[in-house]
Amino acid sequence: MRNLPPLRALHAFEAAARHGSFKAAAVELGVTPTAISHQIRLLEEICGRKLFQRRPRPLALTSAGARLFPILRNGFDLLAGSLAALAEPDFQAPLRVTSPNAFASRWLVPRLPKWREARPAEPLEIIGTDAVLDLRAGAADVAIRYTRRPPVGFASQELCRDSFFPICSPRLLASDGRAIERAADLLRYPLIHFDWMNRDPDAPTWHRWLATARSIDPDLIPDKAWDLSFREEVHAIDAVVAGQGIAILSDVVVGRELENGSLVKAHPLSLPGYSFYVVWMHHSPRSAVMESFLAWMRSVI
Repeated sequence: MRNLPPLRALHAFEAAARHGSFKAAAVELGVTPTAISHQIRLLEEICGRKLFQRRPRPLALTSAGARLFPILRNGFDLLAGSLAALAEPDFQAPLRVTSPNAFASRWLVPRLPKWREARPAEPLEIIGTDAVLDLRAGAADVAIRYTRRPPVGFASQELCRDSFFPICSPRLLASDGRAIERAADLLRYPLIHFDWMNRDPDAPTWHRWLATARSIDPDLIPDKAWDLSFREEVHAIDAVVAGQGIAILSDVVVGRELENGSLVKAHPLSLPGYSFYVVWMHHSPRSAVMESFLAWMRSVI
């Protein structure tokens, strides 16, 4: 262990030597001049040398004090600078973006090459998770939140709103050879379900879609059992892409597949979805790169 004097004594000596005054040192440190004098006497006892010439006035350093002062001054300056640097945000670090898994894998990740083209000096770290990470605790810098309303207590902007359709691979429809002319025709195919972990009773599930479609097609069975069920939305999407059945999916999450024709809407009846919000802390020190990220997302939606 280092054999060092008390930090208070070192601090008192450095301030008094810098100001040339016990009184000014006391004002800076928020103590009395008597407390400053006491700490300096303690330091002198530890060093075995006088550090100040108290008489005649003005206050002056002894030769020992003059040797000690620049060492402490430089040391405190270095310590203060290092702590200040630690407190400053690391602008070279990646912008950490948390997003629901399905949106991250199907929407965000395929578009990242465009971000690297536009902002090669601003790296991203994508955190795909359906858990709501705590931005206040520093778990991420910015979040994509999928919800009906803007999150309270944060800065946010709505990116887009989605709708849910029965969606499948065109190969699945071609394998049957018959056109889908009514909602009940979907029951000829395997229905793929995935869990809505938020337990929203109004979530756009097969149960709700079939109940809604029954108003236009009374032959529908509203409580038909699912042929495949997944815990994760991304796995249900993978099964649909593989031609294993039809799922009620977001037209935003699988928008790229709908656009290139690898997936199609099996029926035009839709259910309302939610909104994707870009969310960040008010007065964030990384607000500039966050605004760049938001502007870029709007440009590629």
